[in-house]
Amino acid sequence: MRYDVVVIGGGIVGLATALKIKEQKPRTRLLVLEKESGPAKHQTGNNSGVIHSGLYYKPGSLKALNCIGGYNQLLAFCDKEGIEYDLCGKIVVATQKEQLPILDTLFQRGEENGLKNLVYLSGDEMREIEPHVAGIKGIKVPQTGIIDYKKVSEKYAEKILELDGEIRYNERVTSVSDLNGVSTVVSSKGSYETTLVVNCGGLYSDKVAQMTEDEKIDLKIIPFRGEYYELKPEKQYLVKHLIYPVPDPNFPFLGVHFTRMINGGVEAGPNAVLAFRREGYKKTDFKFSELAETLMWPGFQKVAAKYWKTGMGEYYRSFSKAAFTKALQALIPELKADDLIPGGAGVRAQACDITGGLLDDFKIIENTQSINVCNAPSPAATSSLAIGQTVSEMVLKRLD
Repeated sequence: MRYDVVVIGGGIVGLATALKIKEQKPRTRLLVLEKESGPAKHQTGNNSGVIHSGLYYKPGSLKALNCIGGYNQLLAFCDKEGIEYDLCGKIVVATQKEQLPILDTLFQRGEENGLKNLVYLSGDEMREIEPHVAGIKGIKVPQTGIIDYKKVSEKYAEKILELDGEIRYNERVTSVSDLNGVSTVVSSKGSYETTLVVNCGGLYSDKVAQMTEDEKIDLKIIPFRGEYYELKPEKQYLVKHLIYPVPDPNFPFLGVHFTRMINGGVEAGPNAVLAFRREGYKKTDFKFSELAETLMWPGFQKVAAKYWKTGMGEYYRSFSKAAFTKALQALIPELKADDLIPGGAGVRAQACDITGGLLDDFKIIENTQSINVCNAPSPAATSSLAIGQTVSEMVLKRLD
């Protein structure tokens, strides 16, 4: 079967890309292949559902540009399609004097990225918004919101089908080959010829990219599991909006925080621990070949040498509810371990280059027959339509 474009991956980025291609050029023969039984089964369906404002990202970076553009497109899409969201806002809290310069940097970045109505808050002003929070200074970010990204992804898929695109589930891609300018994508159920391959494989994006490259690519996806607790219903009054700490600028994760969820409830977390398989949502999930691949990657070895103390602390919190609670108490001191019940977990696909760099920005690798989205961590869900627009323009330029 012959197509103009085969998109590999039915998460929110793959579906947004396919949708943008069909919207801009409806006659494009397009197929989405997804190995699971439906859309958004992994990173998209297991994240905290935050609509990110663009506060954290370096001005001019792909993350910053796509987050701001994607934010506006996402809200417009949800308004049009009747998808519920809530721009409840968040506060970023500094609990120590040493964090104040970083807080100032975040404020400046937010303004440079075009955020309006950012406000510094004193400790007393923060407690007017969040009566139970502790901190010496904070930033109020009114643009931040909450949403169900699985519902968004399902709507993307619905629109793709309305535009005569095809989506095939339960089809794991096993190989991609190229002959005379035509690629053959082989899945567990079939074989498809295409002019162009778009790889949005998430946790396996590096594996798919390697199928399309003659030489070894210089990055690898390292899976980090984020584990959550939830506040008991009788303790949810402790959190009114979203409450975040000042992040460690040397570590690519935001630290444990409190997130109200669009369907009710409050999540507390996540930590960030190395997963022992790429889709390892439980502590007991293990796949020797994938773990060995991670441990043998020179870049990961350098990351482990640099961050081993931080990593050990994250693992300790993974197994110690008391330690996890203590980390959360930095933001809400009156919280107790008994106030928390086990929640879900997600796995983040974090690209790591061979030199030990944990890629902070989105990463897209092109070759003659493929476009590979190889690093699309948070805020990829918020940015999905903007990333999709970027990739679709690359695709249509090639097809033209």
